[in-house]
Amino acid sequence: MEGYEVVSLPACIADWFAARGWTPHRHQLALLAHAEAGESALLVAPTGGGKTLAGFLPSLAALAVAPPEGLHTLYISPLKALAVDVHRNLDAPIAEMALPIHAETRTGDTPAAKRARQREKPPHILLTTPESLALMLSFPAARDQFARLRAIVIDEVHALEGSKRGDLLALGLARLAVLAPQARRVGLSATVAEPRRLARWLGAGQAAEPVVVRGRGGVRPDVAILVPEARMPWSGHMALNAMPEVYNAIRGARSAIVFVNTRAQAELCFQALWRLNDDNLAIALHHGSLAVEQRRKVEAAMSAGRLRAVVATSSLDLGIDWGDVDLVVQVGAPKGVSRLLQRIGRSNHRLDVPSRALLVPANRFEVLECRAALEAIEAGELDAPRERPGGLDALAQHVLGCACHAPFLADALYEEVRAAPPYRALDRKTFDDVLAFVATGGYALKSYERFRRLFHSADDRWHAVGPLVARQYRLNVGTIVEEPMLSVMLRRRRKLGEIEEYFVQGLELGDTFMFAGQLLRFDGVRESAVDVSLATGDTPKVPVYAGGRMPLTTELAARVRGLLADPARQRDLPAPVRDWLRLQRARSVTPRPDGLLVELFPRGGKQFLVAYCFEGRHAHQTLGMLLTRRMARAGLHPLGFVATDYVIAVWSLHPVRDVAALFDRDMLGDDLEAWMAESSMLRRTFRNVAIVAGLIERRHPGKEKSGRQVMFSSDLIYDVLRSHEPDHVLLRATRAEAAAGLTDIRRLSDMLARAAGRITVQRLERVSPLAVPVLLEIGRESVYGESMDELLDEAVRDLVAEALGDPADGPQGRLL
Repeated sequence: MEGYEVVSLPACIADWFAARGWTPHRHQLALLAHAEAGESALLVAPTGGGKTLAGFLPSLAALAVAPPEGLHTLYISPLKALAVDVHRNLDAPIAEMALPIHAETRTGDTPAAKRARQREKPPHILLTTPESLALMLSFPAARDQFARLRAIVIDEVHALEGSKRGDLLALGLARLAVLAPQARRVGLSATVAEPRRLARWLGAGQAAEPVVVRGRGGVRPDVAILVPEARMPWSGHMALNAMPEVYNAIRGARSAIVFVNTRAQAELCFQALWRLNDDNLAIALHHGSLAVEQRRKVEAAMSAGRLRAVVATSSLDLGIDWGDVDLVVQVGAPKGVSRLLQRIGRSNHRLDVPSRALLVPANRFEVLECRAALEAIEAGELDAPRERPGGLDALAQHVLGCACHAPFLADALYEEVRAAPPYRALDRKTFDDVLAFVATGGYALKSYERFRRLFHSADDRWHAVGPLVARQYRLNVGTIVEEPMLSVMLRRRRKLGEIEEYFVQGLELGDTFMFAGQLLRFDGVRESAVDVSLATGDTPKVPVYAGGRMPLTTELAARVRGLLADPARQRDLPAPVRDWLRLQRARSVTPRPDGLLVELFPRGGKQFLVAYCFEGRHAHQTLGMLLTRRMARAGLHPLGFVATDYVIAVWSLHPVRDVAALFDRDMLGDDLEAWMAESSMLRRTFRNVAIVAGLIERRHPGKEKSGRQVMFSSDLIYDVLRSHEPDHVLLRATRAEAAAGLTDIRRLSDMLARAAGRITVQRLERVSPLAVPVLLEIGRESVYGESMDELLDEAVRDLVAEALGDPADGPQGRLL
């Protein structure tokens, strides 16, 4: 890093720093030096270290005097909101330095006329998203548009690597390496467990691997666990009991972001805070289903310092720079250390001031997870995502986009694709299978004209069949497949946002539900819109949005197991949680970090098995399916199971005798294959894969398919392929995605391997204290607020009394 401080800045930029009393950070000068040498770089620096300015500084310096026409710098953000915020923050110094530089955004919200103008006359700096980049690359003019490109800046790069959006972006970067080989790259990130691996991903298609530049560390964040004065819940995920304490924390802050894990939780927490808002504080709501105009209003108000708090989901996780925010509240367990640090970094956006955060666990197991997260932060431990091969559906989409841009040679495109790190190990046969699918639909579908999208010419090039293929591609580009959505229209006039179609199908006329922070009455469905009016009362049906729950990461799960096994690390836990764990040790045992605890006990005429796996909800759901299959085959008559991030419970008519055999790793062979073939999960996964791959278009020019039409189409095609081409490339992609995501086979396999020969079996006379939370999950009704609390209170009293036996045996009152 020596010598970076002597890199010269143009006078106008140096004067701008001096006028503010600032000195450029060494990592900012480092990026400038690497840019002057034509080198790509990954910058890893803490929040508040001026990463975004560092990424743009070489471009501003290069364009400061008489900038040439054409696109010079392409900025790629994982969030539209982040691109808009960065654009606003970039325009300010450009104006203050009077630089002759023009910057614009280009996202899905950009009007068509502006997008067309940007293709003809691009700005110097264009801020966009991975999906919009894929769109731009699909136009014939892409080669000319990117011909003068000199820099590509990718913000929050860690949030893209390892995902299907990242696969599409890596393919786009490999394409840009061909169209604009002179363009250097800059990756920006605050939370990276393996910088060298991320640098290799960033350098897709480039001859030299980007260098890693590290910024100096910031002040250690100030993070605490908020323990509510009310009872510590045994179960549940909303943490509404803690809202009085959260409200008091907001009152004591200059400005706060209250992060939650799901959109339904955002609605509930916002309403709970609003009911407590006797001080009439300006509190807003922000999540991905709200209308874009509403989200932009909230972002602008927060940026201007007009809000005391905003309740938000992951829609505000990344990069938004609101200097007035001095407190972050995480409601519910964080699920991962890297994600938690990303959220915490939104507070006190400066290197010399500690970020301040409160963690608000919703139940007792979440207290353990929050404690484990604090320990991980102290140790500087981050979550390391596992490498995974690129999705074949994303590859199919990219191949079609390349054909829309210009005819291509298969050999050349294969080599280009393999330059993208997720596809480095892609074999030629699989690539040819993907190409055949894009061209004709594959062997089983090639007789259908509608699936013909490419043709092979005499000069050995592949061409798009016609302009309609390109139009349909551009309407359906991207890898984010959401549940079918309907617009929510207030009195048929104002759009409040969008809500999942399946939720609306469960409503009856007159039903009420919470959305956009308001209680609404369902008045009917009209085409693709839900008509609503304002309602009165306080007992709505609450939207349960699809997705939004992140599984517990492997690293954090290991720390929770270690915390449970070590009483010395439990001293700082709240008294009810310490007593809970002490009574568990008295009644049974606590799980070991390197094994598996399985408890067996009778209850209510049924036989219960509770396994403390700590591998996340997805892996536990799969394990439950496989265990019940095995138990049925053994004549144990399983009746059901329930899974949380921490524990799985299975109940049956007859007790399990051989626990070790039940948890043998061979369940991941024939049992897994048979279950996946029979389950509806593969059909749902195939639908998403087919949409991403372009086999099923949700949107057509002038119209959009309903969710029911998409499902009907995908089910028909799925059955045809299973019957006539079981090795079809999309079925392979479906199985791979299910194994990596919804079923989390790798984590399940690792857990079974760890448990082999290390299973501790506890045969008990009644439920153990540690099993009470998972049993409370069984048969829970979808009720709201205080009604839910009352039902849980009744269940808790019964279960705790049963777990403790004689009241004289322990402090039941404190446990409750």
